Amino acid sequence: MPLSMSAEAESIAWLTIVGIGEDGRAGLSPAARAALDGASLVYGGRRHLALAAPLSAETRVWPSPIADAYPELLARSGRPTCILATGDPFHYGIGAEIARLVPAEALRVFPHASAFSLACARLGWPLAETGCLTLHGRSLPRLIPHLQPGARLLVLTWDGSTPAAVAALLRARGLGASRLTVLEAMGGPRERRRSALAEGFALDDIDPLNTLGVEVVGAADAQVVPLSPGLDDAWFENDGQLTKADIRAVTLGALRPRAGQTLWDIGAGAGSISIEWMLRHPSLRAVAVEANPARAARIARNADRLGVPDLRVVEGRAPDALAGLAPPDAIFIGGGVTVPGVLDAAIEALLPGGWLVANVVTLEGEAVLLAAFAVRGGSLKRLTVAHADPVGHLHGWRGAMPVTQWAWAKR
Repeated sequence: MPLSMSAEAESIAWLTIVGIGEDGRAGLSPAARAALDGASLVYGGRRHLALAAPLSAETRVWPSPIADAYPELLARSGRPTCILATGDPFHYGIGAEIARLVPAEALRVFPHASAFSLACARLGWPLAETGCLTLHGRSLPRLIPHLQPGARLLVLTWDGSTPAAVAALLRARGLGASRLTVLEAMGGPRERRRSALAEGFALDDIDPLNTLGVEVVGAADAQVVPLSPGLDDAWFENDGQLTKADIRAVTLGALRPRAGQTLWDIGAGAGSISIEWMLRHPSLRAVAVEANPARAARIARNADRLGVPDLRVVEGRAPDALAGLAPPDAIFIGGGVTVPGVLDAAIEALLPGGWLVANVVTLEGEAVLLAAFAVRGGSLKRLTVAHADPVGHLHGWRGAMPVTQWAWAKR
């Protein structure tokens, strides 16, 4: 049931969010302290409440999950209430979540310096030229696309074990020369900074409250995910059911991804299209639909290895497996176009303005696409690729099977 407030309550700035650092009350502005002292109830984690002490107001420690407290919080509309948060509440903090429940007019926010700002100040890095990421509550493979030689990254960690896990990931990908700097409890009396190379990383007793700086260094043969589409086929574990690199690059172009969109990859095979779709921008999402259980498991492994662990894998046969999925902005059909109902179901589900792209190599599949083209229009292409192969002591062209591609936009 959606949470809501009355229009009258929405017009009153009753909820204050105060960012606090390890320096506690001393680091707050006079206005932030006044808002904190004027509240009748203060929400926060145990650490936040301790840092803000002494408090005259009633206090609430956030439950787990935090969302369980939201009905009580919203029921207080019109009464002065405060939320304590770490640093900048709108930089990977609770602020964005609260702002989805409470209109801006009802909020007052006093941000503190974020962990990213503090880390850049300690390291002398320009914040605008530094990648700012979080692994807090997220899986480690999310870091992989950002591991580009020469990059500087700041990473919010989940606890004291994260730096060693990141070091192991860097070593495994041939980036062991990268330098890691662990910044612990910044801004308070326990602050500490230590550095080590990923190769031989052995820092211990790391404070759970730490931010990790990474200076990425790698040899030419390091496993760096390229920024262009059409990854080498060897990057994907597969059983031969794989959209090959050259065709994949053309297909990604035909799908025309835009920020925030969701792709259905039907008959996903090794998952190469949906994985590369998600690599184009961090806001992109994809659902890989695959009937073969071994291939479905393989897709998940490929997604982890290439840094898009949020790829959703649906094991099942289309069109039945499509039922209940959120409507997509784009659809790729790489397998199953000849199965009755698949193409019709995809066309029906596609959101207006979205693109549907289907690739086939068989005559039967081509007949389906020719019929669709005759009825609906769009564009029809035959894609052929040939590579130089040895012919005795010389070389000649060896062509792959031609691919027929139909691309259609739903108006």
